Amino acid sequence: MDYLTGVDKNYINWITEVSNRFKQSQIKAAVKVNDEMLHFYWQLGKDLHDKKREFSYGKGFYKTISSDLHRLLPEVKSFSETNLKYMQYFYELYPEAANRPQVGDDFESNITTSVFAIPWGHHKLIIDKCKNNPQKALFFVNQVIQNNWSRAVLLNFLDTDLYERQGKAITNFKMTLPTVQSDLAQEITKDPYKFDFITLTQSYNEKELKDALMDNIQKFLLELGNGFAFVGREYRIEIGETENFIDMLFYHIRLHCYVVVEVKVTEFEASYTGQLGTYVVAVNHQLKTEQDAPTLGLLVCKSKDDIKAQYALESSSQPLGVSAYELSKLIPENFKGSLPSIDEIEKELRKDVETE
Repeated sequence: MDYLTGVDKNYINWITEVSNRFKQSQIKAAVKVNDEMLHFYWQLGKDLHDKKREFSYGKGFYKTISSDLHRLLPEVKSFSETNLKYMQYFYELYPEAANRPQVGDDFESNITTSVFAIPWGHHKLIIDKCKNNPQKALFFVNQVIQNNWSRAVLLNFLDTDLYERQGKAITNFKMTLPTVQSDLAQEITKDPYKFDFITLTQSYNEKELKDALMDNIQKFLLELGNGFAFVGREYRIEIGETENFIDMLFYHIRLHCYVVVEVKVTEFEASYTGQLGTYVVAVNHQLKTEQDAPTLGLLVCKSKDDIKAQYALESSSQPLGVSAYELSKLIPENFKGSLPSIDEIEKELRKDVETE
């Protein structure tokens, strides 16, 4: 029995290793199957694109091909008329995708091969929203890969103009950060930020907006983008003999730096950059370690004059950015008062019962 005890000690490690190897092989197999399937779809899409003129089926082109493929491959469900059209759109969006990148190819050339790395269901959503814009489509393909987005998350961002907003904040990063870091820092910004996930009355104040953002912290982090980790709200920091509170403090995992976020419910004022810059310097002195990159500051205002914001940022030595935000769910002040109270509803229900 002793030898069994000895074997038993190693058994759990071995059986766990077998399990992990199997899971890894499953993932690799799923990726390879997806890659092969998408290459097939791309090639069929190319055939459809090339042969549509060759075969004179007119409006019945896709219907004829769908019917014949179903006769030849009755067990396959992928050849509906709609899916065939998606395959053709897939090829037409990425006509060079099958070309393998060479050493020295630029970013756009390399990313084209990544179109075979995301699921077909994701591609169909991207095709629907980016049919005539290959650059926008590739942007979302890359976002799915980088952030491991589900279809639901992808659809959410396709509907929020992320491509048009990403990296668009007014910043002084090129003046205040090394080139590589400034480019990465610019990429994590947006303009405007969309806070459509919160509902406020038309005369909301700053505290109400910040409370609403914190009540929806997961959605707020999703809007900020991948890599933001929440550190705290009203983060206390002493500057000299004064007690100060940073609106929101984050740490960006990929950039390895703190990000100070100040939210204002008014139009941008140049004085706001002075306060934000002071907080950034304080965080650098009191929280930043040698392993951390310089702290970034981000000011999110109700609106801004771009020229005024740019001038204000040029006067600061700290890496700062300025963006606006948008709210779509604003309700009138008197809306709540126009709704019946619970007591009134119950009273009317009792009347209905009594009259029956």
